[in-house]
Amino acid sequence: MLLKSYETVFILNPVLSEVQMKDAVEKFKKVLEDHNAEVISVEIWGLKKLAYPIEGKSTGFYNLIEFKAEPTLIATFELEYRRDERVMRYLTTALDKDAVEYNERRRGGAFNKKEEPKKEAVQ
Repeated sequence: MLLKSYETVFILNPVLSEVQMKDAVEKFKKVLEDHNAEVISVEIWGLKKLAYPIEGKSTGFYNLIEFKAEPTLIATFELEYRRDERVMRYLTTALDKDAVEYNERRRGGAFNKKEEPKKEAVQ
């Protein structure tokens, strides 16, 4: 079957230790790999402030996983999110070819903010 590109962002409970948070990320990565998905990148964005409180918490550990998988895997994968009480929120989206290209460039550092010297206008 044809593999589609996806990315999933999930927020973990902020009361977890660093080790517990990384274990949760590894668990979800393993779920994907066990179902023959190709994990492209895993990004741990760290502890961030939430836009609004979730479960009485104002912060959470943000994580992103980009992967290629069969479309039938997504329901199984999101069921794992719902079963894990460490996950406060999640969102999985299918990526089109432009989003895949953008993510490749972003991982390559094309969008890192660099301090460029300002040029003075010549009069």
